[in-house]
Amino acid sequence: MISKTYGCSVTGVDASMVTVEVNVLSGNKFFMVGLPDNAVKESQQRVESAIKHLGYQMPRQKIVVNLAPADVRKEGSAYDLPIALGILAASGQINSDQLESYVIMGELALDGSLRPIKGVLPIAIESRKKNFKGFILPKANAAEAAIVNKLDVIGVDNIKDAIGFFEGDIKIEPLVVDTRDIFFNSQNEYEADFSAVQGQENIKRAMEIAAAGGHNVIMVGPPGAGKTMLAKRLPSILPPLSLQEALETTKIHSVAGKLGPNAALISRRPYQSPHHTISDVALVGGGGNPQPGEISLAHNGVLFLDELPEFKRTVLEVMRQPLEERRVSISRARISVEFPANFMLIASMNPCPCGYYNHPEKECVCPPGTVQRYLNKISGPLLDRIDLHVEVTPVSFDQMTAERKNESSSVIRERVIAAREIQSERFKDHGIYSNAMMPSQMVKDICKINTAGKTLLKAAMERLGLSARAYDRILKVSRTIADLAGSEEIKIEHLAEAIQYRSLDREGWAG
Repeated sequence: MISKTYGCSVTGVDASMVTVEVNVLSGNKFFMVGLPDNAVKESQQRVESAIKHLGYQMPRQKIVVNLAPADVRKEGSAYDLPIALGILAASGQINSDQLESYVIMGELALDGSLRPIKGVLPIAIESRKKNFKGFILPKANAAEAAIVNKLDVIGVDNIKDAIGFFEGDIKIEPLVVDTRDIFFNSQNEYEADFSAVQGQENIKRAMEIAAAGGHNVIMVGPPGAGKTMLAKRLPSILPPLSLQEALETTKIHSVAGKLGPNAALISRRPYQSPHHTISDVALVGGGGNPQPGEISLAHNGVLFLDELPEFKRTVLEVMRQPLEERRVSISRARISVEFPANFMLIASMNPCPCGYYNHPEKECVCPPGTVQRYLNKISGPLLDRIDLHVEVTPVSFDQMTAERKNESSSVIRERVIAAREIQSERFKDHGIYSNAMMPSQMVKDICKINTAGKTLLKAAMERLGLSARAYDRILKVSRTIADLAGSEEIKIEHLAEAIQYRSLDREGWAG
């Protein structure tokens, strides 16, 4: 007898349907075909143990399990449950009438209990697209799948519950999640707030400009000046995620297995801070079965690289294309996948190896030329993609102990949202949504400056020794500053403020 159950394979951030066909014939061997990897092949032992533990019989006949389409590689342990139910149905031990109406996924323990799996949200979306009645999966993943409406999400603790559901012995109500309630109630909950930051008004201002225009930032300052503290607070002033952005972000974290048990929708902008020993593949994604890297996990949020010069040169260079294209393509001999990577890059670094170059109180002990060599660890093309260069100075004792009320993140965020709305209207026909995304030709058309502004910019480039690559960046940042001020024109004060955010382009900055 042949039985069919349905599961899904996940490639990139999308799922595709897999038909699990089981046939029990005369003979005495177990065959699994359809390009299974080792984890799928090993399911035979888990399935047999689980079936026997429940008091059912593992057929002592020839069992053929085919995972179709047979030319697509199947990976992971999530096929255990559909294979086990298929074997029981093919051997006539359970009723198979309803099996083909549901997508079934889950990893079996030896006692028949179910462990959580990865990639549940893309599978649920594909199940609804293919008009399946429901989705049977481990209970720990049910909240994630229930984000998708018009699909009966049946969370089960073990294979016994799944069998009871199909046999009609157990009634399990589909899990219902109010996606909008989860989304709107938790999108403003951030642990870190700008109200706790004493002093550093110029850095707060730079962060506000970066958030308003989607600009990348590098902070240069001595140890303990507050670079990491400020970076952690940036997501709290970014505009809230839209529901579509939240679903995109959740899909990526689901595929990577980063959501955790009983998690549902990600409603806050992600913040990723990898260690400087990270590898190229871990940062951009990849592997035999390509998985999203840190830059994709930071999609719609912030990627913070602390101590930027300490990262391997090759790791930093692989970020150049994703920063430009806002996606990363990973190609292998058998497969090519694309992960979204639209993130804000926030980097920090010490000004020199000892950390005290340009410090107001402590003396730098680095030998001549060391500061420039340290800065040269970061390539020009990477710096070219960073709009704001901000010098961070230590906070004085008086500032730390001052009894004053600082602006909260929610207040700053209101200004950022207002500026982003102006940009959304400006770029509605261009497929972009922030000033940082403007190509060079659009900069000329949108960031027009008057004669006085041109004179100021020319003088700044000559006197401060600014490089040619700073020109477009200054105009983009000045456009964002004008948007924050509600000004249609880029005024000379907007341009003047933007010029000061090009520290690392100045000739002689590093001695």
